[in-house]
Amino acid sequence: MGSLEVREMEAFLAVADELHFGRAGERLYLSQSRVSQLLRTLEHRVGAPLVERTSRRVRLTPLGEGFLAELRPAYTALQATMEGVRSAARGVQGLLRIGFQGSSNDRLMAAIAVFHRRYPECSTQLVEVPLADPFGALQRDEVDVAVVLLPIAEEDLVLGQVFSEEPQTLAVASDHPFARRTVLSAEDLAECTLIGVRGPAPHYWRRAQSLDVTPGGRPVPAGPTVGTLAEGLAMVATGQGAMLLCNAAAQEHGRRSVTFIPVTGVESSRLGLVWHRNRETARVTAFAQAVSNSPASLSNIRSILR
Repeated sequence: MGSLEVREMEAFLAVADELHFGRAGERLYLSQSRVSQLLRTLEHRVGAPLVERTSRRVRLTPLGEGFLAELRPAYTALQATMEGVRSAARGVQGLLRIGFQGSSNDRLMAAIAVFHRRYPECSTQLVEVPLADPFGALQRDEVDVAVVLLPIAEEDLVLGQVFSEEPQTLAVASDHPFARRTVLSAEDLAECTLIGVRGPAPHYWRRAQSLDVTPGGRPVPAGPTVGTLAEGLAMVATGQGAMLLCNAAAQEHGRRSVTFIPVTGVESSRLGLVWHRNRETARVTAFAQAVSNSPASLSNIRSILR
């Protein structure tokens, strides 16, 4: 038996309500013969008559009565679902401002492309979020959503999709003694000056982006602080300190004056999709769903600074 068609359901419901094929056709903007054809097809699928037709009257068979009792609430629920989707789609238009830290890349572009295919009436704008102020743009309503480094403990923000971890590298000047090494351990960081993050970022967040003490308890010398990735790499290149970056960011921002060495024994960086609790619009919800359901999920973003 084939699947039930929506038009067949509508024809049966109209006939059940009107008990007249002509009036049912007028209600559906169909000819009387087309309504009869749809009903016959439905009865063929069911395998028995649903409507009893005579020259004087039209009435439901006992099977038709039972079918009507089951079908009407299901059809009503389907209509409500479709209307909800239409309403949501009408709300997903205008502009969605997407913040990002460090660098955007093909993975982020792919996720945005999925969103555009689903909601062509909604445009997007990419806004770089300063390294030193990961949550400020959201709190000041300068962006609608943002992909930022974790952790997050702000009560007014919502954490959505959490993405894959990225291993760490240490950026040093190319004439630094570490530049000749192929790998470093967390304990080696006690022998370099580590550049930190400054600015309005919460203290717990800034601490998570650096390292004060090695796992073995050795203090890590604190170097200058920076507000942007470009500023940090410039300081590294001029020998003012070393900086922890995720491996993918190191690959994207490679330069002759800076060498990147893998570091073992330090926590990997993680990214999350975040939005403001009081500004969760249809656009925000739709983008969060597009990200989590997209084959090119933002969980694979590989070019963001730690």
